[in-house]
Amino acid sequence: MPLIPSQRHLFDIPDDIAYFNCAYNSPQLNESQSRLLAGVRSKSHPWERTAQNFFDDAETIRRLAADIFGGDAVGYAVVPAASYGVSTAARAVEPHLHAGDRILVIAEEFPSVVLPLRRTARVSGATLFTVPTPADGDWTRAILDSIDASVKLVAVSSCHWTNGAYIDLNAIGNACRKAGSILVVDATQTLGAMPFSIDEVQPDFLVAAGYKWLLCPYGFSLLYVAPRWRDARPLEESWLARDNAEDFTALVKYSDTYMPGARRFDVGEKCTATILPGAIAALEQIKAWGVENIAASLADINNRTAAQLALLGCRLPDDAQRCPHMFGAQLPPSYSGNLVAELKAQNIYISQRGNALRFAPHLHVSEHDMDRLLASLGTALEPESVR
Repeated sequence: MPLIPSQRHLFDIPDDIAYFNCAYNSPQLNESQSRLLAGVRSKSHPWERTAQNFFDDAETIRRLAADIFGGDAVGYAVVPAASYGVSTAARAVEPHLHAGDRILVIAEEFPSVVLPLRRTARVSGATLFTVPTPADGDWTRAILDSIDASVKLVAVSSCHWTNGAYIDLNAIGNACRKAGSILVVDATQTLGAMPFSIDEVQPDFLVAAGYKWLLCPYGFSLLYVAPRWRDARPLEESWLARDNAEDFTALVKYSDTYMPGARRFDVGEKCTATILPGAIAALEQIKAWGVENIAASLADINNRTAAQLALLGCRLPDDAQRCPHMFGAQLPPSYSGNLVAELKAQNIYISQRGNALRFAPHLHVSEHDMDRLLASLGTALEPESVR
């Protein structure tokens, strides 16, 4: 599989910035910026917009998502945030949960997953159960060992957001189908940067915030809804999701019939002119690169970083427990400084979540960036006895 060379020319990143923090927020493509600016300008001329303009971009998004991630295009909904998507799933499944049922989440999960399900548990009488952090780092086994007949809903991320720890969704999807459990996946930290197939995992609901590995504008997210849930009650009742919405002359003839597929779950104002064009540009670029090629290229960057960290005494997860595009490392006990701040002072950006330093590059990273990162890590973490 060919590695993709640095694509820095497609981004607006100054030469003195080395950015390894896409798990926090990705840089935006220049093409996305251009289309977003054109969209903002178009609002100044509303007479040029037609009724069809309210729908076309969302349909393009659905087709691109299906091309890249699988599933049928009509199964995708355009939502503004991961929390909106999980809340949509929670509302849909709530009537199917009862006292004595268990909802499974993992320890230190992102709050967008946990908070909506806390409410669902209170309303339904179900119990929210947390899988503790496994001592051996094997989240997949820990989750699989916790799924039994009492678990009616499994809500997991596609990797652990704090450190990129690998979670095998194919295995978890199989286990959920055997147990009759509903599967809700937050793929925010992998979708677009690590191979994924809706058709293989078969989630009931999948959501991903767009501003990380999808390279999309803030305020855009994707939601996939499996066929069995597409008649569920949506989070809001938008007129844009009704079967007569494209006929603006007939809107006072209120329709109780939704558009087909998952369109009923779209957020009401999808910001078709101001946000979706930027998201389309990003998804087009991801499709052109190919997710498998992206993953392999980011793995090459991370493997080089991990090798340096290991030499400097950092603790790293086993290769089998690491995702290709991001990983977490624990500092050696001898280090007492603030590495994130030290690197930031040199315009090198990483992050810390929990006790893990998180390294999350994208294709904008250059050889110059790598040289600076590896040299700075060596200077900061070199044992005093060697200095």
